[in-house]
Amino acid sequence: MGNGRAQCRRLGQVLAEACAEALPKPRLEARSCAESAKARWTVAHFFEGVCFGLFLSMSIVTVQLGQCGNQIGFEVFDALFNDSHCSRGLCSKRENEAYQASCKERFFSEEENGVPVARAVLVDMEPKVINQTLSKAACSGRWKYGQHSCFCQKQGSGNNWAYGYSVHGPRHEESIMNLIRKEVEKCESLSGFFIIMSMAGGTGSGLGAFVTQNLQDQYSSALKMNQIIWPYGTGEVIVQNYNSILTLSHLYRSSDALLVHENDAVHKICVKLMNIKQVSFCDINQVLAHQLGSVFQPTYSGEGLFHYRRNPLGDLMENLVPHPEFKMLGVRNIPQMSENSLAYSTFTWAGLLKHLRQMLISNAKMEEGIDWQVRPPLSGLPPLGKMSVNKETHFNTSIANLVILRGKDVQSADVGAFKDPALYTSWLEPVHAFSVWKTQRAFRKYEKSAALVSNSQSLVKPLDMIVGKAWNMFASRAYLHQYTKFGIEEEDFLDSFTLLEQVIASYCNL
Repeated sequence: MGNGRAQCRRLGQVLAEACAEALPKPRLEARSCAESAKARWTVAHFFEGVCFGLFLSMSIVTVQLGQCGNQIGFEVFDALFNDSHCSRGLCSKRENEAYQASCKERFFSEEENGVPVARAVLVDMEPKVINQTLSKAACSGRWKYGQHSCFCQKQGSGNNWAYGYSVHGPRHEESIMNLIRKEVEKCESLSGFFIIMSMAGGTGSGLGAFVTQNLQDQYSSALKMNQIIWPYGTGEVIVQNYNSILTLSHLYRSSDALLVHENDAVHKICVKLMNIKQVSFCDINQVLAHQLGSVFQPTYSGEGLFHYRRNPLGDLMENLVPHPEFKMLGVRNIPQMSENSLAYSTFTWAGLLKHLRQMLISNAKMEEGIDWQVRPPLSGLPPLGKMSVNKETHFNTSIANLVILRGKDVQSADVGAFKDPALYTSWLEPVHAFSVWKTQRAFRKYEKSAALVSNSQSLVKPLDMIVGKAWNMFASRAYLHQYTKFGIEEEDFLDSFTLLEQVIASYCNL
């Protein structure tokens, strides 16, 4: 932080000197040396602030909630740090330094000993996972979590959303929000909050919904993006569908965007693309971290080379969430493969983007198994009808798409196929529906890579399945007593069903 401010201070002094030389001298009696020096310092200080605002990234405070959120959070920070310090960036030293500084300002602060400290607050109701997470970060020797950035207790939530939301939330609200406030105060400029949590458990989902609601109340002008993990379709938690609908409905009211990862889809990526025989949660979390890093690492602004985007969350929201009723985002990456396979692979931008576009319109989560039969409706023809959640194969209509390209010859990549009006809903002009971000700095070990963040119909079917399963349980009043005894009444469930059924209908009618 200090280095960035010092650079801006020097640049401010240079600009102040230039202004002093360029401006005409007033025909007034000469001021004293002290007055002149004071005026020059004021101008330099002004330009220092301007430079600081123009060139340094706004910071993101990450809130890691529950076992899932803390384990993923560690992998995300580790991936961000390792990528930004990778010597194989395939770019100039100057650009690599600018990339590294931008990443650091977004996600890390610095202590006196020079070790980067993650801009994060860790919350769990049991100490085991937090202790493991702190230890792993410290043992890396490269970065660490803050000494006073954690909150944990001795009693978990027992996979009960109501307990996390209604008991742990109010009981520990002050302590948790104080930790977040202290982290916010370390930021020169806050972009917003990135909240990592599960959707189907107790602490991550219930307490996570409560904390997000508090962030909206206390930091209403700051952006909030929740990264949520969609449970396995055959999960072991009997009430996971109840927990999921309560989480989603509450986040829909208090979050600006929901960045969703489906466990089933990520598991398939591990097996089919990464060639992992026995998939662990660590494997899944590393794939998630790779995808999140491909979105959040610096990319050029419209000002040209070496000028990186200042406000990553703000830019994401502006490009992808044009209406508050549509805030569910998904991520696709290409290529994704094991290091052994990567060593023998070469890619072209044309090939990568052709596959990525087909992944989008056929709603494929990975390159393998793409359905090439799916085609967008021909431009100028009437729509074929509204989407049916029961239809196995359908064209995946988008509201907005963001393609992020990283690597060699990136300026030559042609993204014109993503501008086709047939890909998008009719109520948003394609010029507003599609964006592309680029940097010639490679991401991790991929010479060329592309990420697609999409606001589309891709989550309609899994959402409809969860709502349907939860409704069947609710109709038979199964397990409701576990929620009502902690203050979540039948009316709360009905409100959640109503909201989510409206979300499904809105996406289906695109």
